[in-house]
Amino acid sequence: MDPISILKGKRIVLGVTGSIAVYKAVDLASKLTQAGALVDVVMTAAAREFVMPLAFQAVTGRVVYTDLWHAESGDGLPTHIAHVGLGEGADLFAIIPATANTLAKLAAGLADDLISVTALANRAPLMVAPAMDGGMYSHEATQANIATLLSRRVTLIEPEIGRMASGLEGRGRLPETSQLMGEIRRALGKSGALKGRRVVVTAGGTQEPIDPVRYITNRSSGKQGYAIAQAAVDAGAEVVLISTVDLPIPVGVQLQPVRSADDMLRVTTAQAALSDALIMAAAVADFTPEVVAEHKIKKQDGQSGLALELKRTADILGEISAHKQEQPRVTVGFSAESQDLLDNAQSKLMRKGLDFIVANDISAADAGFAVDDNRVVVLTRAGERVEYPLQSKTAVAEMIVGRVAGLLAAQG
Repeated sequence: MDPISILKGKRIVLGVTGSIAVYKAVDLASKLTQAGALVDVVMTAAAREFVMPLAFQAVTGRVVYTDLWHAESGDGLPTHIAHVGLGEGADLFAIIPATANTLAKLAAGLADDLISVTALANRAPLMVAPAMDGGMYSHEATQANIATLLSRRVTLIEPEIGRMASGLEGRGRLPETSQLMGEIRRALGKSGALKGRRVVVTAGGTQEPIDPVRYITNRSSGKQGYAIAQAAVDAGAEVVLISTVDLPIPVGVQLQPVRSADDMLRVTTAQAALSDALIMAAAVADFTPEVVAEHKIKKQDGQSGLALELKRTADILGEISAHKQEQPRVTVGFSAESQDLLDNAQSKLMRKGLDFIVANDISAADAGFAVDDNRVVVLTRAGERVEYPLQSKTAVAEMIVGRVAGLLAAQG
């Protein structure tokens, strides 16, 4: 796993309690560490019945804390103030998995083990991810304890519905590591540069129908748009993603699925009018069939070909630019070109009234469509031109979101 900017250098205290789901916490600790976080694990006695502390020490490279009086190895925090030292300077205290017993302790303010004592001394944001049998989770006592914690601004990762260790099915299953990572990223980004902002991102190539089973599209994978949506969440924004493709949805993103250019026009104009920024990363078709066949077009004997009459699609950015009173405060476009990259991008920048445009050469084999990297040039309304070397689409996304945040901040 590559380092993740929002996690790099962050100190996360991971509280692990006695649930069979503790095996997922080992994977989570490993992934957080690989992403660049500093993970201090605190385990209850019950958790140690499922997994040895050495497993966490091996994946984090750090001391594991197991009780109020003893660190698992000879170094680390002084034992008599571990509950203070663990919370001091932490960016997040996440209890994953959290048993019903632990939730009850937290709600009542009990302090009889290192996790519950640290929770009282902790000043970092607190997150809990319950994991237990469905009947235990739905019990009114557990739900009352959760309500108490929510009233204290504790972040809850809702358990999933699934099969339990008991063989029964219900709500109480700990989400998979990718979901947990996403929730942690969202929690860490809440106070980011886009806090309180609403950002709309479009992604993927539109699909223009020919008949009920065929359509015209392009090679856009949507990866860059999804990376931008994730970067905006990491920066604290409320994010709406308007997409034509089926990729894992970043945690915290509101997905608006669309297919055709007309669909994207309708949804994007409505959402953009309510937003601070629009980042138009989708590859919208320039043409669409004039007539959509009602039934599947069949080959006929002796037929040598098929002629399709095409018409221009709507200009989404042009439509939004034409309605200044409904235009977002910052509008960003993309220009994917196979020739005359900068001239075409500059023309589009001016015609559509954009704040800046991201241009990339789609003829390059190592960048652009259907790959994980991109090489882009940014042109701004103020006349700035910045060339970026080949880098991950994640890095490109963070650059774009950083520029958007800077423009919004400058506007006040």
